[in-house]
Amino acid sequence: MNKYKFKPKSRFKELIGEKLIAIASLSALAVILLIFIFIFKESIPILTSPEVQSEAGLNKMILKQQFYPGHQPKWSWQPNSDVPKYSLVPLFIGTLKAAVIAIIFAAPLGIAAALYSSEFASKRIREVIKPVIELLAGIPSVVLGFFALIVLASAIQKIFGLTYRLNAVNAGIALGIAIIPIVFTLAEDAMTSVPKSLREAALALGANQWQVSFTMILPAALPGIAAGVILGFGRAIGETMIVLMASGNAAIISYSVADSIRTLSATIAAELAEVVFGSAHYNVLFFIGSLLFVFTFIVNLGGELIMVRLKEKLQGKTR
Repeated sequence: MNKYKFKPKSRFKELIGEKLIAIASLSALAVILLIFIFIFKESIPILTSPEVQSEAGLNKMILKQQFYPGHQPKWSWQPNSDVPKYSLVPLFIGTLKAAVIAIIFAAPLGIAAALYSSEFASKRIREVIKPVIELLAGIPSVVLGFFALIVLASAIQKIFGLTYRLNAVNAGIALGIAIIPIVFTLAEDAMTSVPKSLREAALALGANQWQVSFTMILPAALPGIAAGVILGFGRAIGETMIVLMASGNAAIISYSVADSIRTLSATIAAELAEVVFGSAHYNVLFFIGSLLFVFTFIVNLGGELIMVRLKEKLQGKTR
């Protein structure tokens, strides 16, 4: 009889625990939903207010505009001029340039480090490599931005002979340092989770360690590697302080990585504190926030779909 004595009490504790977990999960979803509602509410005048549309309509944010008679139409971001200009094209190009450079820099390093840690490193070395790389995720972005501003920018300019210290390359490499831990952690976990029997079977057939790693481990871990790359790209799109300090903040149309850039997130951080409440400029900044929110959601959703397809392909499943 004693073993059933505390059963109702234990069941009550389990029920309380389940409810608390459910409340915590729903609270997180509610907070995200409320943030999106607030941001979207402040950006609605872009779509509904004729007064705001006359100054900062969607066509003026996307298409080239002729702001002065006799001048060529162009994309420009100058919200505080006599004739405000709210083109998002320079900001979008700058954001993509920084994010793409970050992924090009971070993905090979993160995947190579994960491959070495999971397949070649000894247990003692692995216990050092993994915590050190993951420790990068704990460095505040403002510290990385300051490092890029003072040290990295001068080194890149000297090595490549660039005209501008603060440019897309500098911002992209600094972003890459920030997202290496994301790529490394997910890739390393994916490689470690590959069944040991597959490695032993390949070695038994005469393959060496390099052949096993490149022909079996990497393909089998591809879904996890893709997840790391996609999540890193999403982090690079939304990062603020690093690009604010390291990019030069020049909202210009240029396809050269040696020129300064300005990103969507850095524009919000630089201008929202001083913008006039309720103005067209205010609404445009919140519209940019909505775009970032939606774009990040699409990137993550696309990454999830890609991972599902890769898993089905690797497991031999067909629809």
